[in-house]
Amino acid sequence: MNFLGLWARGMTSRPGRRAMDSIAITAPTEAGRSGTGSVQYQLRQYAESTLGKSSLHEAVLLPEGESLDEWVACHIVDFYNHINMLFMSISHHCTDETCPKMCAGESYSYLWRDGVNYREPTNLPANVYVKLLMKWVDSQLDDTRLFPVDLGHPFPPNFRAEVASQILRRMLRVYAHLYWHHYPQICQVGLATMLNTSFTHFTLFVTKYKMVSDTELQVVKDVIKILA
Repeated sequence: MNFLGLWARGMTSRPGRRAMDSIAITAPTEAGRSGTGSVQYQLRQYAESTLGKSSLHEAVLLPEGESLDEWVACHIVDFYNHINMLFMSISHHCTDETCPKMCAGESYSYLWRDGVNYREPTNLPANVYVKLLMKWVDSQLDDTRLFPVDLGHPFPPNFRAEVASQILRRMLRVYAHLYWHHYPQICQVGLATMLNTSFTHFTLFVTKYKMVSDTELQVVKDVIKILA
């Protein structure tokens, strides 16, 4: 049963819980972007404090005087962390046998292509797809030509329109797969609230800054409506 089925039965507010330290997590390298004195760190602290004090609608608003490119980069790192934790928490349920292809329901299937090892769109089990996707995002974050670390080094001109947009579109596919195929397991490990909050934050952010099209979001339109 997926998210919509559980919501209809009123089960989403009663997930099982377990200690977070029992969940295996792969931490991103971030290429030095997390230093406590960096602009990125300060923006992340601002975003987290806003999340704790106000609505998610306010949390996506660009702080006055800050770079939008940096704000987008900061959120990509945060969404990467969230997705990584959420997927790792249920990864033993997402196997070649249970999820032989990367999909979201019966209507949406996703093929992997990275231009290097997979030059043509390739059908892969969901767990392999997600692992390759997260490794690919990690390599993007490590590339200082795309995500500059040093103050004064500009982001590439195509950063938001191409680099960030592609990363966020691919991240959306993981959220969609989790909702369609693993929501009961997310509830069992006590991460339903985290998933719903993270996903709501994600959708508000990508729609606010037009990073993901409405067409791409159709796969999770019912979830967005329920969580609104």
